[in-house]
Amino acid sequence: MWCVSSGFPTSPYVEFTTPNLTFVVKYDNMYDMVRDTRRISWIKAARKEFEKFPEGARLEILRALAVAAEGGKADIAKPLRGFEPGILEIALPHRGNAYRVIYALQLDTDIWVIHAFQKKSKTGIKTPKAEIDLIQARLRRLKEMLA
Repeated sequence: MWCVSSGFPTSPYVEFTTPNLTFVVKYDNMYDMVRDTRRISWIKAARKEFEKFPEGARLEILRALAVAAEGGKADIAKPLRGFEPGILEIALPHRGNAYRVIYALQLDTDIWVIHAFQKKSKTGIKTPKAEIDLIQARLRRLKEMLA
């Protein structure tokens, strides 16, 4: 398995290690390789819930957030119905369960993760009212904090 063990991109050296081999690659053009991305910020409670997700689900959701940070929209992301533009939901089916992450694009220069939860199938595909109310409350508090 490959692992990056140095401080790329702050260091011009990247060290790759396999069980029997170690080599270092020096990047002379490293500044051309660094992408212009937005920072991803988390509401603490959302991050705490997200950490409870299975590793595979977390990786897929982090990939979708990385796409958003680079200015795109992942296939599993969609606008959250009933909310202003710029509030999106990552909806991930994973091993028979459904995981959701709600994030905001247009509140600040950062992308803000507002809420993360495992969806329980009480109302079919619809997001439960308790989750919607919590998202609205967190969004309201976040806007106040950023103002």
